[in-house]
Amino acid sequence: MRAYEMSAANGLDSWTSAERPTPEPGRGQVLVRMRAASLNYRDMLICEGRYPFAVNLNRLIPVSDGAGEVVALGEGVRRFKGGERVAGIFSQSWLGGAQVADAWETALGGAIDGVLTEYRVFDEDGLVTLPDHLSFEEGATLPCAAVTAWNALYGLKPLRAGETVLTLGTGGVSVFAIQLARAAGARVIATSSSDAKLEKARALGAHDTINYRNHPDWEREVRRLTDGIGVDHVVEVGGTGTLPRSIAATRPGGHIGLIGLLAQGEAIDPLAILGASCIVRGVAVGPREMFEDMNRSITLHRIAPVIDTVYGFDEAPAALAALAKASHVGKIMIRIG
Repeated sequence: MRAYEMSAANGLDSWTSAERPTPEPGRGQVLVRMRAASLNYRDMLICEGRYPFAVNLNRLIPVSDGAGEVVALGEGVRRFKGGERVAGIFSQSWLGGAQVADAWETALGGAIDGVLTEYRVFDEDGLVTLPDHLSFEEGATLPCAAVTAWNALYGLKPLRAGETVLTLGTGGVSVFAIQLARAAGARVIATSSSDAKLEKARALGAHDTINYRNHPDWEREVRRLTDGIGVDHVVEVGGTGTLPRSIAATRPGGHIGLIGLLAQGEAIDPLAILGASCIVRGVAVGPREMFEDMNRSITLHRIAPVIDTVYGFDEAPAALAALAKASHVGKIMIRIG
């Protein structure tokens, strides 16, 4: 079978094409014919040697998010049958409840092999069934970006209808947050540096938009839009570069789901959090049970993931280069086979 591997963090040259034996499923395992993979900013961090969590660069198969179909079952498998359309969960050991101790050591495309391959064996507990209305490409967008957005909105302080959600940018997590929050009956405020991207955000359900180039102190504009109150939830993908403004934009008792590392900045003054009386919580994707809960909502509301560009399997390095340019809205995909 064909696969991509990486043995060093060489930036855009990290991925190399390779031939490997097609694996066979053991007891309790499922062989999946991978059909599509979806890229995340994490993939770029790994390629640049900047990922802060466990990575095994011994011929690592990259990329965490993928979907495919079950083609063979090992002895004793009960959760799946042949032909079912599935996606792998991000942390293969995190099935439910609070984050498990080895979540980062079982994360696809980092500590263990990912999905940029024609075939992959999974433990049956490490898969979920795709919503029926989604294609393989759409289903492949879900494991990291969508589950992260769901965890930010529902993991600690569940979003309620009528609340206000602030999203930053138009990457995969932020776009899913817009769609999921709108489906829940929440008001959405979206930021971006591009008016064209903000138009797309409005088309996806954002009620208000802010161009942060025009409003560099965008937290003040958020306060103005909320009559000085602030928002209930922030899906914070920027990190230290944007977190102080997110704190200032949040109402007392509000929740900030801290996800990304996109923007660099100074250390955070804890007095800012104390003064705002808000909750800042790290969000590390989520367990299988969250994935399954989210899929029920996606099915009910017929949510369609936003795909920017689809590349062929032989074009995977070009897809990685497109990810690095950060000009996309939604997800960059690789079709496998």
